[in-house]
Amino acid sequence: MKITSIDRADAASGILFLLFGLFFGSQSLGLELGTAFRMGPGFFPLILSGVLMCFGLLVLFNAFKTDQPGDMGSFAWRGLLFILPAPIFFGLTVRGLGFVPAIFLTTVIAGLASLKMRPHWAILLAIAVTIFSTLVFSYALGLPFRRFGPWLSF
Repeated sequence: MKITSIDRADAASGILFLLFGLFFGSQSLGLELGTAFRMGPGFFPLILSGVLMCFGLLVLFNAFKTDQPGDMGSFAWRGLLFILPAPIFFGLTVRGLGFVPAIFLTTVIAGLASLKMRPHWAILLAIAVTIFSTLVFSYALGLPFRRFGPWLSF
């Protein structure tokens, strides 16, 4: 394979994926791994870090395949202002609002990070994610959390 140029955006992304995968993989080794049938607390993070490192290798390999160098583009301020606060908002409100309103509002906040996402589509996406998450985490897995919290009086 002849490399004519390197896509710097893909290379940087691949390296970041690899670094995060290595970091979280090394952190999960400090926990009990268990077996595939009796998973310990470190098993799932170790598997996810392996998947993340595989994605990093694929993206990094793709950076060397390109014929045209990629432009890094401008800094995504909108993503920074909406994506980063969304999980923080969820963590701060899930006990007070409850799971259903917190996941709904978190999805709306994260959905507004895209310039292409219109508010009505963000609300429809939030409804779908809320229904799916409630069905999976509350009913299928039976996780012990309140669907509606004490901040809501109904």
